[in-house]
Amino acid sequence: MTNSTRSPLPMASTGCACCAPTPATNHTVPAAGTTSAGSTATYQVEGMTCGHCASSVTEELTTVDGVSEVHIDLVAGGISTVTVTADRALSVEAVRAAVEAAGYTLVSA
Repeated sequence: MTNSTRSPLPMASTGCACCAPTPATNHTVPAAGTTSAGSTATYQVEGMTCGHCASSVTEELTTVDGVSEVHIDLVAGGISTVTVTADRALSVEAVRAAVEAAGYTLVSA
């Protein structure tokens, strides 16, 4: 057996965003609106780095009244795409509040 030096994964040394969220930065989000009933809306979310992060956001979003489905295209350390399907009108502010409650930043709607 050889002794090789292993480099830690970036998350292992700095902490995952879901375990230690970074302070929110000032990003602008377009004016708040609503999605129509039975529609799907896509949002850009910053700060997710792993499956646990995505689960945290999904869990928060599914508590929003009217949300029937959440799909996340994770871009670790970048801007991830979150698609929310609602069976009734849903405000951008409700989505932003859920994302922020999970510890992340809604960059755009």
